[in-house]
Amino acid sequence: MSYENLLFETSGGIATVTVNRPKVLNALNHQTLTELAHAFDAAEADAAVKLVIVTGAGEKAFVAGADINELAKMEAMEAKSKAFFGQQVFARLETMTKPSIAMINGFALGGGCELALACTLRTASKTAKLGLPEVSLGIIPGYGGTQRLARIAGPGIAREWVLTGDMIPAEEAWRVGVVNRLFAPEELREGTHKLAQSILSKGPVAVRLAIETIRRGLNMSQQEGEIIESDMFGLASTTADMKEGMAAFLEKRKANFQGK
Repeated sequence: MSYENLLFETSGGIATVTVNRPKVLNALNHQTLTELAHAFDAAEADAAVKLVIVTGAGEKAFVAGADINELAKMEAMEAKSKAFFGQQVFARLETMTKPSIAMINGFALGGGCELALACTLRTASKTAKLGLPEVSLGIIPGYGGTQRLARIAGPGIAREWVLTGDMIPAEEAWRVGVVNRLFAPEELREGTHKLAQSILSKGPVAVRLAIETIRRGLNMSQQEGEIIESDMFGLASTTADMKEGMAAFLEKRKANFQGK
């Protein structure tokens, strides 16, 4: 698939997906969501890709929201269908077997904030702003924002962000745990890639199992989650990567993981 609204690049095991509509602050219209779905599928299917970075083109915005021109014309059933489609696209990202990092270089509002929340981790420029301003338009978040934010930062933070619709400075988003790492604007790319390299240096199978264990555990009791954890621990212990990792530790050398 050729992309009109995205840039898709792969290098050194990293796929970088850039929403490329800077003139409209990278707003998510239906075509862009469709292209994102394809890009996430392509990254998942490519064995050479070990991690995905999602970002926005330009210096002003990560993604400043959904395309209001599209939203303003929708009737109820069309709006429900659009929300469900966006949820499905972001679920593809969230449930990938590979880790993802939202590199938030500017405004991450509405659907853009929801896109970032669907990633495994989030880094942000200190000048970025996040938020879910949908109530200001007489609607509510529709791409999973009410659910993911409550799970990431707790229901109190979710209620505050959703009910006020305020734009939240990146430093505050970092303080409440929505953003994992905060960087000066000129250091965002380098800092994000250092984080990515830290993950890539670890056992790929273990990383994949850890992501799945955490994600599945969020939707069950702690006791049920620990059963999943013990199952995944046992599975990890059967891998060649486990043997290599243990041997490297005992031999005081760097592990050479093969993802097997």
